Amino acid sequence: MDYGTWPRLLVVDVEGNGAQPPDLVEIAAIPVETGSPVPASARSILLRPPHPITPFATRVHRITNQDVATAPTWEQVGDRVHADLEGAWIAAHAAHVDYGVLLRHMPTWQPAGVLDTLRLARATYPKAGKYSLDALIELTGIDLAAVPGQRHRAGFDAHATALLLLDLATHYDTWDALVAAAVPPGMPGAPLPATPDSEEQTLW
Repeated sequence: MDYGTWPRLLVVDVEGNGAQPPDLVEIAAIPVETGSPVPASARSILLRPPHPITPFATRVHRITNQDVATAPTWEQVGDRVHADLEGAWIAAHAAHVDYGVLLRHMPTWQPAGVLDTLRLARATYPKAGKYSLDALIELTGIDLAAVPGQRHRAGFDAHATALLLLDLATHYDTWDALVAAAVPPGMPGAPLPATPDSEEQTLW
């Protein structure tokens, strides 16, 4: 894999307040450049949602309503987040969740493409059985000792997902092959379906 062929890529993770649909309480993004995450350029921010964080959500990510009491609202930071993500490829684990939440908050946002490490892992390890982020980290033996923060916080999960993406990428020879395995159908960046050869086309 020639990482020099990779476009601008940000691995993202979001945490919500437990409502349906969820409001954002934390968002993180870490760039991947020349085959490595770039922690020095990572961004993470807590947000004060319009509705309280549910007890269930707090048990998962340990973010309390008190933690976000003085945090900015989405309205205060949304334009900056939009500018940071606009035009980049993004990657996430179970990307339809993160992409869907972000798109609901930024209806005009247009990422260049969306890589799903869950989909990629299923293509890479079809017999793995379990495809949670924790299970895949254990399967691949990725060392998270140097990753700051804790599991289920956006910054930690984004960094861990970046390491997983890079580990999975070693199984593919080219960026295009990676995209073919990792981008869910219908999402930005998905390869176009093959068209019939001209002699196979008919009027019908």
